[in-house]
Amino acid sequence: MVGIHASAPDAVLDALFLPFSDGDLRLPADGSVLFLRARDGYRLREMAQPAWLCEQSFKPFAEALSRSGLALGDAAPDARFKLVLVLPPRQREEARALFARAVLHAQGGGTVLACVPNAEGAKSAQADLQALLGSVSHRSKHKCRVFWGSSPATAHDPALLETWLTLDRPQPNAAGYFSRPGLFAWDRVDTASALLAAHLPEDLHGRVADFGAGYGFLAAQIIARCRHVTALDLYEAEARALEPARLNLERAVQQHGRTLACAVHWHDVTAGVEPRYDVIVSNPPFHQGRADLPELGRAFIARAAQALQRTGQFWLVANRHLPYEATLATHFEQVRVAAIQDGFKVIEARGVRG
Repeated sequence: MVGIHASAPDAVLDALFLPFSDGDLRLPADGSVLFLRARDGYRLREMAQPAWLCEQSFKPFAEALSRSGLALGDAAPDARFKLVLVLPPRQREEARALFARAVLHAQGGGTVLACVPNAEGAKSAQADLQALLGSVSHRSKHKCRVFWGSSPATAHDPALLETWLTLDRPQPNAAGYFSRPGLFAWDRVDTASALLAAHLPEDLHGRVADFGAGYGFLAAQIIARCRHVTALDLYEAEARALEPARLNLERAVQQHGRTLACAVHWHDVTAGVEPRYDVIVSNPPFHQGRADLPELGRAFIARAAQALQRTGQFWLVANRHLPYEATLATHFEQVRVAAIQDGFKVIEARGVRG
């Protein structure tokens, strides 16, 4: 699960490109542009050139950019651009690491240009970019703040730049799991996931999948406790979670002396998965930004039913108020609430309906 700007993407993009329409800035004629955390929208499609490189780690957003014909990829660490566009995330440490990358990619006189909705910490974000660049200009539109500055050949504050670049590296959180800022419950073990792990039967067996695996907490618990699991696939839409998940899987396998096939997939499970599983576990996302979207959880349930063997099990944890039971009953013959605690419920579903 990831934080997503509450403002409409087109409004944020329109504000982002305000300095060009107002004449404060000019787009590089050679298309030397990197767009970090790019979002698709009519304004981007209107402005972008074929040479622009877009980065987006959230699979549904990346696929939207690709469908619009925009070039997707990861910039090489030593690549330099005349313009670096940024849509920073809400989590401040994650945003600071992204600003540091932007400044590095623009070194040598390139411009870093960012936009943040006012309600999502725009002034603080502007202050952070200013700390790296020394000075920035700004404008406002659509309840958003757009701000920019030039990245010199020598960093304004080299020590701060290096410190912020390291913020995005996988690091142990308070519970000892590898994670990184901005991932769901990145600095701890999520209460709902811990509740689900505590109620998973130790006799789970065969091929298991985790839908919306995050940094891999549930998978590590399955490796530790379920000795009859022979294969484990993790599906996660946020690419930044994949490396921490791999590290946590590798450590769990080594610590518990297990031999099983493990794989981590950058994938939006709402699009469906091809393999068939004996067990699927999930702590599905149910919100984007500040808005509850229980249809995401319902989509996870439907796709889990399609990906399970007919006699398979689905183990789900969700906020107690979310009305998933009817959807589960549509897809499974047996549905039971295994636990209710701390505002969450653990549900077991068995027997996929034909």
